[in-house]
Amino acid sequence: MAMAIRLHPHPFSLLISLALFSLLLDTTFCFHPKLFNVSKLQSDSDWSPAGATWYGPANGAGSDGGACGFEDAVEKAPFSAKVSAGGPSLFQSGKGCGACYQVKCTENAACSGSPVTVTLTDECPGCVSESTHFDLSGTAFGAMAKSGQADQLRNAGVLQIQYKRHSGVECEYPGTSVVFQVDSGSNPNYFASLIEYEDGDGDLARVDLQQGLDSDEWVPMQRSWGAVWKLDYGSELQAPFSIRLTALESGNTLVAKNVIPAGWQPGKTYRSLVNFDG
Repeated sequence: MAMAIRLHPHPFSLLISLALFSLLLDTTFCFHPKLFNVSKLQSDSDWSPAGATWYGPANGAGSDGGACGFEDAVEKAPFSAKVSAGGPSLFQSGKGCGACYQVKCTENAACSGSPVTVTLTDECPGCVSESTHFDLSGTAFGAMAKSGQADQLRNAGVLQIQYKRHSGVECEYPGTSVVFQVDSGSNPNYFASLIEYEDGDGDLARVDLQQGLDSDEWVPMQRSWGAVWKLDYGSELQAPFSIRLTALESGNTLVAKNVIPAGWQPGKTYRSLVNFDG
């Protein structure tokens, strides 16, 4: 014999259902987006936690060029001393050189909460207390502060900050094209160059060199150290050289046609006429 079981709704549940139904019927009820801001939640989720310290002069650029090889360019426009050394997860044995990040702080009373864009130009091998660590220049660290409170923020020494790279964060150097600074150790059979001021990703996955005016062959270069790339060809290279850059994150490519002229010299700097689209 089958037994019928009747479920009795809880009185409290009925009250909630009736209340919700009455709200649907009430045309005066309004939904307030500020109480449920989806875009703000998405925006906040773009940021990740990191540790931050600073080094070098209080209003300086950290070190004089550092492990990426940018030398005194870090102090001048377009870097303008807003640079950072990175712990191992950021520096990536030199692959991270030139990458741009936004950083901000909120935990200290002197923090402005406004984002500051910095370029990775150096390595901090001992910065391993967090999975991601920025050892900022004094200038960049102070730029996270409210107006007039940069010294107060620097006095904190160590901060927990937020950072992001994706979601619209790109390197932007208005009016600046990619520059090639030929290494002083280069010779007719060996070519090496520092590459700087790339818009967009800022860091490079691949660099290729094409010789002469008539060749179609692209020869891959190797990362020597930091932002310096090299080609040990084994025989005399034929200038002019065109250089093709492949960005690390986006995979975008850029060709600086005949950027290294015939008669090039070690230690000289050659400016291209091109840059990645920002």
